[in-house]
Amino acid sequence: MRFPSSRIVLFIAGACVSAVLFFRPHAQILEITKSNGERVLCSRLTRGEEFVLSFIHSVNRRPVYDTLRADDKRIIIVKSRFDSFGAGMPDSSTDEGTLKVMGDGWLEWTVNRPVTDFVVRVGRVANHTLILKGREIPLSRLAEPGSALSFRVRKVSLYCVMKGRCER
Repeated sequence: MRFPSSRIVLFIAGACVSAVLFFRPHAQILEITKSNGERVLCSRLTRGEEFVLSFIHSVNRRPVYDTLRADDKRIIIVKSRFDSFGAGMPDSSTDEGTLKVMGDGWLEWTVNRPVTDFVVRVGRVANHTLILKGREIPLSRLAEPGSALSFRVRKVSLYCVMKGRCER
């Protein structure tokens, strides 16, 4: 009986390893979907990479910047920055978070709260904007005002990233 040459064995082994690496979920993405499941944004993120969701507060009409961080299959709500108090905004430190006045006069509410996902209703006046990799993306470009967008971090294979046209 004749054994296959070592080159063929190495080729087959290399192809198997490549296939596993290509199809095994290990690329982390931020995925934003509409309530019907339609993906409207997909972007690769590294673990620990931060992005910001900004909006105009509905009562005091002042900007709020929520900083979020990609973690292993979840999102960490890191902090909120705002320059004045308003309804629903923290006014002191609690068990949930720490409020500090920063050197520039802005207030910073640090919470470091992990969540698996969260939903944002695209505001008609709030001007919700995602700041990701140095780009500002108005959520009203992704969905009609009043509709819900779901944010989550998950792991996918390189094949899914390429097939889903995720931004790098």
